Amino acid sequence: MTNAVGPRAVFGVIVPSTNTVVEHDYWRAGVDGVAFRAGSMHIPDPTMAGDAGFEALLVQIRASLDTAVRDALTAEPDRMVMGMSAETFWGGVEGNAAFEQRMRERTGLPVTTGAGACRAALHALGVRRISVFSPYQPVADREVGRFFTEAGFDVAAITGLRCPTAMDIARVEEPRLREVVAEIDRPGVEAIVQVGTNLSFVGLAETLEAELGRPVVAINAATLWHALREHGIEDRVTGSGVLLREH
Repeated sequence: MTNAVGPRAVFGVIVPSTNTVVEHDYWRAGVDGVAFRAGSMHIPDPTMAGDAGFEALLVQIRASLDTAVRDALTAEPDRMVMGMSAETFWGGVEGNAAFEQRMRERTGLPVTTGAGACRAALHALGVRRISVFSPYQPVADREVGRFFTEAGFDVAAITGLRCPTAMDIARVEEPRLREVVAEIDRPGVEAIVQVGTNLSFVGLAETLEAELGRPVVAINAATLWHALREHGIEDRVTGSGVLLREH
């Protein structure tokens, strides 16, 4: 249901309580007439060191997801956007499809997920061979790689920053991001993909595209692009990468 600050669309955005980046990236894009209402998943223990720690974090996300969705729905949004990504990649293509179906049934709304948005973005960009990085631990990187492989992409490299806590994701600075992109920028790679929504990468992705001469897809730009285009909003956005600027 649109309102005075969102006459074109109101998007419900589901984020972990530790996430400070998603809403910033969406509002920074400055799409006139589009508003966002966050539903927050309570994360009492943000530790995600090692595979066991990361899986324990996912348990917290799954336990609080329905409450976050419930809260966002009180703003009567037009679409639900998942501002959390690891869970949307879990279980590969079938896992993502099942997650999206559960969310549609739960909300009665169209749904944008990180995994689905990245797949659509790469198709729109016309690329197949990709390298991927995340803030995650190996267990999650395996699931991300599985999704992209099952979706028909050639994954040349995938690596994680191994952030020890969920808050540390938002503390990764530009030199480290540049370093990891350089590590995975292999011969023949047509696009770099970043996942992990609390990683601040949208602005740097635009800069790196100019430097590398190829698309660099930041997941927060991909989910915003997908939500807008699926909702029939074709505004071209500058400063957030080629996807929002030209597609």
